[in-house]
Amino acid sequence: MKKIEAIIKPFKLEEVKESLGAIGIQGITVSEVKGFGRQKGHTELYRGAEYIVDFLPKVKIEIVLDENDVDKAVEAIQSAAKTGRIGDGKIFILPLSEAIRIRTGEKGKSAV
Repeated sequence: MKKIEAIIKPFKLEEVKESLGAIGIQGITVSEVKGFGRQKGHTELYRGAEYIVDFLPKVKIEIVLDENDVDKAVEAIQSAAKTGRIGDGKIFILPLSEAIRIRTGEKGKSAV
């Protein structure tokens, strides 16, 4: 099993969700997060005062799936989240040693 963590722009969430649903991915976890990468935030003007916005709002998507489905899921996320502009986000793929369904005690793939 693998865990995919994707950090994307908030307005792309619905497109990514639909893209993942189209390939049969059923369960995702979504969190609102803030951060910055190479872009290091930006400067804004508010009531005549300039201030730096260094933590930009993003959405973090987490998916646990079978190793065989990782490439399809990554392609779905990448194609739906891409705007071609700086700050589109990142996708991380992590090994997952175990998953346990709390209600039934199922383990492994059947727990997902």
